[in-house]
Amino acid sequence: MKILLAAAAVNVVLAGAAFAADKCNVPMTDWQPREALKTKLEGDGWKVRTIKTEDGCYEAYAMNAKGEKVEALFDPKSLAAVDMKIEN
Repeated sequence: MKILLAAAAVNVVLAGAAFAADKCNVPMTDWQPREALKTKLEGDGWKVRTIKTEDGCYEAYAMNAKGEKVEALFDPKSLAAVDMKIEN
């Protein structure tokens, strides 16, 4: 699962922010609660600092399972990552 998540993260980073705007065009009635995203990320070993809304996506600030600072956008319906930056 972690290898799959890492591969998805690489693909997401390469896709860029424009892709995020296209992916997060979801009516609010279809959004999952922020708590669902937090639970999903914590299940993957992340330590979530905050989750907010940005450009129709959920934007999470967290430490991933490797201990790296992450800023990531997630589709609010599927909770799939659509953009991710690893901060130094």
